Amino acid sequence: MTSSISPFSQPVFRHLFAAQITSLIGTGLTTVALSLLAYDLAGDHAGRVLGSILVLKMVAYLVIAPIAGGMAHLLPRRLWLVGMDVLRAGIVLCLPFVDQVWQIFVLVFVVNAASASFTPVFQAIIPEILPDEKAYTKGLSYARLAYDVENLASPVLAAGLLVIWSFDSLFMANSLTFLLSGLLIVTARIPQAAPTDRAGGIYANTVFGIVAYLKTPRLRGLLAVYFAVSSVGAMIIVNTVVLTRGVLGGTELLTTGFLACAGAGSMSAAFMIPRLIDRMGERPLMLSGIVVASVAMLLGGIVMLSGGTSVPVFATLWVIAGAGTTFAQTPGGRLVQRSAGDGDRSAFFAANFALSHGGWLFAYGIVGWLGSLVDLSVAFLASGGLALVAVVVAELVWPRADKLEIRHSHPGFWHEHPHDHNDPHHAHVHDHASGHEKHRHKHYHPPVTHKHRFVIDSHHTRWPMESGDRV
Repeated sequence: MTSSISPFSQPVFRHLFAAQITSLIGTGLTTVALSLLAYDLAGDHAGRVLGSILVLKMVAYLVIAPIAGGMAHLLPRRLWLVGMDVLRAGIVLCLPFVDQVWQIFVLVFVVNAASASFTPVFQAIIPEILPDEKAYTKGLSYARLAYDVENLASPVLAAGLLVIWSFDSLFMANSLTFLLSGLLIVTARIPQAAPTDRAGGIYANTVFGIVAYLKTPRLRGLLAVYFAVSSVGAMIIVNTVVLTRGVLGGTELLTTGFLACAGAGSMSAAFMIPRLIDRMGERPLMLSGIVVASVAMLLGGIVMLSGGTSVPVFATLWVIAGAGTTFAQTPGGRLVQRSAGDGDRSAFFAANFALSHGGWLFAYGIVGWLGSLVDLSVAFLASGGLALVAVVVAELVWPRADKLEIRHSHPGFWHEHPHDHNDPHHAHVHDHASGHEKHRHKHYHPPVTHKHRFVIDSHHTRWPMESGDRV
């Protein structure tokens, strides 16, 4: 990464990044502890319990994130984030006391619902405190590095703690990390959210982010890329142990080594993204990255079908897949923040969070099922094949000439939203003297044709098909 425009020069980013790292470490410890708790309660059926927990996690993300993103503007963001951290700390603290499997399901759903409420609002703040796009790109890369380091470090840290603690203590450690995250957020100067033009109730605010996201061509392309990433990533997460233990005849150490290879590829890519994105732009970098990762999975299937069991070959494919998926998914935050109005950013990030995890839910089922019930080579080919199909979809729906400013026309219409009279489109008169202050009342927008940064919002409800098209 280049040395200029470091996001760490912003105190707010330092606080939020530290909060992210602490909560990630705690979550990693809880993942290990949940595995041990599931075995303690369910014995040989622990795998089924953990699989159900994973599905439940994705369902919580899909259902809760759009609701939270749509309603987050109703509360101060610091209060919202700290409240979610305190809720997660309290729920995790309850886990050591459960004695029934169904209790795990309830608590895991609630804690992941809180995470689904926390993460999109957290993500929406970062581009506001890093308005420079290069600094924001570095912030995204550092966030990706944090995830990768957590994936590598948490199992090692958990193993060390289990030497002196019982696994129940890992839940308590996670509870403390959430409280520390909340404390870091309390001490950060979170910017006030921009006002939104949206009105309506819970349903209207919930569906706004999803509908607006899907109406934006570049975000439809991003969603296809995310599905491709989940197809490759599910293969790594679900079937690494099957490959290393069942096919390559290795030990737990080899499994850990392969996961480290994927992590090393991902971290290397994260360091390279700020430079490459300046040279290539998001679309070529993201599509190239996922194509490379897809081909790595297809090659893995071909090697297996030919009877190959070379550890170096598969380890290399894991490095390539880790790098390719990081190139594909890390710049996504730039596309989301570019596509959202200032007051609607949380709703867009919530839609991004929910829809991308929908791809993981599907991929976990398909790739995991094929690997366990058919053959691992079929899982490899399905992983790479689905990813390549998704790349073709992204190529078709994501315009090459992805213009930010679009010329379009509005018919005359009556509307109500916060406005002031500094904007020539709101140069009307009324009885009260608040023309230069934000106020809200029903007013008429005359017909107009103009050009500006185009986003889907309450004034622009569909994407123009051509220049000058009515919206």
